[in-house]
Order: sequence, then structure tokens, then C-alpha cells
Amino acid sequence: MVQDPQPIDAPASYLPPIEIVPTGAALGAEIRGVDLASIDDAEFQAVHQVWLDYSVLLFRDQALEDEDLIHFSRRFGTLDFAPVQETGRRFVEGYPEIYVVSNVLGADGEPIGSLGSGEAVWHTDMSYLVEPPKMSMLYALEVPPVGGETGFCSMYAAYDNLPDGLKRRIDGLTIKHDGTYNSGGYLRQGVTATDDPRTSPGAVHPLVCTHPETGRRNLYLGRRRNAYLLGLALEESEALLDELWGCATRPELSWYNNWRVGDLVMWDNRCTMHRRNPFAADSRRVMHRTQVQGQERPTA
Repeated sequence: MVQDPQPIDAPASYLPPIEIVPTGAALGAEIRGVDLASIDDAEFQAVHQVWLDYSVLLFRDQALEDEDLIHFSRRFGTLDFAPVQETGRRFVEGYPEIYVVSNVLGADGEPIGSLGSGEAVWHTDMSYLVEPPKMSMLYALEVPPVGGETGFCSMYAAYDNLPDGLKRRIDGLTIKHDGTYNSGGYLRQGVTATDDPRTSPGAVHPLVCTHPETGRRNLYLGRRRNAYLLGLALEESEALLDELWGCATRPELSWYNNWRVGDLVMWDNRCTMHRRNPFAADSRRVMHRTQVQGQERPTA
């Protein structure tokens, strides 16, 4: 029988003492006893170190206004502005840093957010950019009674568990990260549809990267659709990518959050991928997201 994860004492490097409850999976921990709306400098330094160690952190029972979410997010760096909706409007007026992930329609019948209620496939946020965001945060305002769970997988563990022969085979390869479609399968605004990975738009990054803060190596796959390994024949690229994705997304390398209202989850976009389970279209799910800009392009 699997036992519930137990709290551990924070090492001295995490001072002041905070309660850390590892998920028991390949990544992730819950942090207890921290109010993110009033976090002080010492607590922040501790949270930052735990985030580097566990890649994904969960804080439950938070009560954050949008300005609180933005203020906490900014402690990690400059924030990206959320893209403008297809209607030409900002997601949250007065807070251009807030991106709304929701299936809810407003009083005017227009969506208040993006990604609907369907599945969002495994991906790394905005890896099609030359300098992708280093961190994303998602804060739960409304959650459906069933479904909508968010899964995370460790790209450290994905690389570490590759067979030695496969590690040698992929050493030095680069991958183009598609910018045509988002994780929900929707065509990005202003982009021409294509399903040819060799000609689709997107940035080129090393297939195996070194994390700039931890020094650990990790796979950097981005998303599967329209990905392409430069220098390989298309058939060889597709076969190798299928093999790598099969290794990276094994259940034992992942952890899922079953959302509650007041949850905030933050993840290291440089060494994780994430996905979302679908949920009933007639239920409501409202999340506010921020992203911290990357400070450098991914490097081998």
C-alpha cells in the first residue's frame, strides 16, 4: 500500500524553517506554512532553493489578489505580458501580466480565457521562443468537480534514465520547437497552418540542455507536434522523437495535482513538461497564470 508523503525537516540551507512535503514522485513538493501574499525575504530565499531542488512546488489555501500574484511572481524576475486575446482585449484589464486559462464565457458570450475544457498535451511553455520563460505559476480560482488535473514530468529524470546508447546517440543534436500550434491544438494567432516539421516556424534549441542554476542535464523536448531534429531525415527524426517521448512521459516520471481553489503551483519551465486532463465543458475552471521571462537561451 502506498503511504501518503510525509513532511521532512528542512535542511539548514532552507532557513528559516519551512515545512516541505515531497510528493514521493520524481519531482514536486508541497510547501506548508507560507502565506505568499506576505512572504518575507528569508522565506522567499528558502522557497527559491526548494523550487530549484524539486522543480515543481504546490502551495495550498492561498488567498491572492491579482496584484499579490504579480508581486510574488516578480520576485523571480521580469514578467512576460500575456498575449492579447483574439478579440483584441487583454485577459485582465489593468494587469497585462495575467493570462487566464479558462473555459468560461463572459456576459458577452466571449471566452474570458484560453484553452477551453479539452486536453492540453505534454509541453514546455513557449519553447518556440529563442528565450523561453524560465518559470510559470498557475493560481486556481475555480475548479471543476472532476477532471482538469495538471501533470508534470521531470526532464532531469527523463535524461538520467535514458539508456547509455541513446544518450550517446542524441548528444549534440538540436531540435526545432514548433510555434504553429498551442498545447490545446489551436493555431496561434497570425500563423499559417502547416504540419511539415521541416518548414514550420519555431526556435532551435539543444536537445539536451544544462540547467543554468543547478548545472544538471535534462532533455528539452518542448512539444511533440511538428518537432524536428535538425540534420536528420524526416523519418529518422520522427522515429527518434517518438522513442524519446516514450521514455520521457512514463508515468513513474510524473506527478499530478488534483486542484483545489486557492492552490498555487509554480514550475521550472527549463526542466519540466506539463499537461492537463480534460474536464466537462459545462463545468467551470478559472486559473490565473504568470510567467517569468527567461534570462538566456537554452544551452547544452
